[in-house]
Amino acid sequence: MLEKTNQVNLLFDFYSTLLKGKQREYLELYYLDDLSLSEIAEMHEVSRQAVYDHIKRAEKQLFEYEEKLQLAAKHEQRQAILDKLKGFVAERCEGATREELHALLLELSEMD
Repeated sequence: MLEKTNQVNLLFDFYSTLLKGKQREYLELYYLDDLSLSEIAEMHEVSRQAVYDHIKRAEKQLFEYEEKLQLAAKHEQRQAILDKLKGFVAERCEGATREELHALLLELSEMD
């Protein structure tokens, strides 16, 4: 469950502006503010089922956006490469050859 929560939060960061009003609002209250379905339903004077349906549709939309656009996946790839580069620089390039550094930089430049 925690893994799904983290994944939805990451996708929300990238795609929240593409969601419809209530979907975005309910998803934010549920995942970011950690409110229960009942609390959200009471706050908006709707049924728990209505809140649940909006959240499920919003989650589905986020995963569909990611499947098509791959923004989060590319972000994670960039972060992994940058972390390696930072490690090499921190070690003053000990253990890293010029070719390895060049390959990482080239990989970063070709990602988009």
